[in-house]
Amino acid sequence: MRRADRLMSLIQILRDGALHKAAALAAATEVSLRTIYRDMDTLAASGVPIEGARGIGYRVTAAITLPPLNLTMTEVEALHIGLLAVGQNGDTELSSAARALAAKLDAVMPEDRSRAPAGYSFAVYPFADAARGFQHLPMIRQAIRTHQKLKLTLNDSAQTVRPLQLDYWGRLWTCVVWNETTRAFAELRVDQITALTILPSLFVDEDGKSLADFNAAKSKP
Repeated sequence: MRRADRLMSLIQILRDGALHKAAALAAATEVSLRTIYRDMDTLAASGVPIEGARGIGYRVTAAITLPPLNLTMTEVEALHIGLLAVGQNGDTELSSAARALAAKLDAVMPEDRSRAPAGYSFAVYPFADAARGFQHLPMIRQAIRTHQKLKLTLNDSAQTVRPLQLDYWGRLWTCVVWNETTRAFAELRVDQITALTILPSLFVDEDGKSLADFNAAKSKP
């Protein structure tokens, strides 16, 4: 079970208001006690009204009425852009609410860290950093759909890349590319791109340069 699905399952179990032992929650979701303790900390930090402690049990102390949502990556992007705008509007109360809502959203995002870029963590990037990446997402998505190369500047270095896939890591977006400059795969942080242009030249999948090749290389022990 994916972490996002497990967290939602735990919310569904706890929302009856009864006290649930950690061992019972672990058995219901088929994970270890240690994982349940981490999940409870995550839910509590995200604003879910959880009461309890290790060795005693857990329960939700207030009603949770928002139903589960299945969001596309583009919908997640739109939501974070909206939260960014609210968070910077000068209204202290609304800004605080926007940050809290962003934390809740980040907490239940899928946690497939099997190939998360080294040194990247979830939900730790402030709105200002995220905003720098949002501006490039439409052009990158277009280039991925049309198989067009990109010319970009990253860390003061001009590079030509084949964009293969956008990934979301909790307010942080990365792009899997075949780098024509370095002749290697790379995962680029979108918020670190300072200039971006779609080139007219198209590319086709080639052996050793496709997304399938990248995934195969990442899956090797």
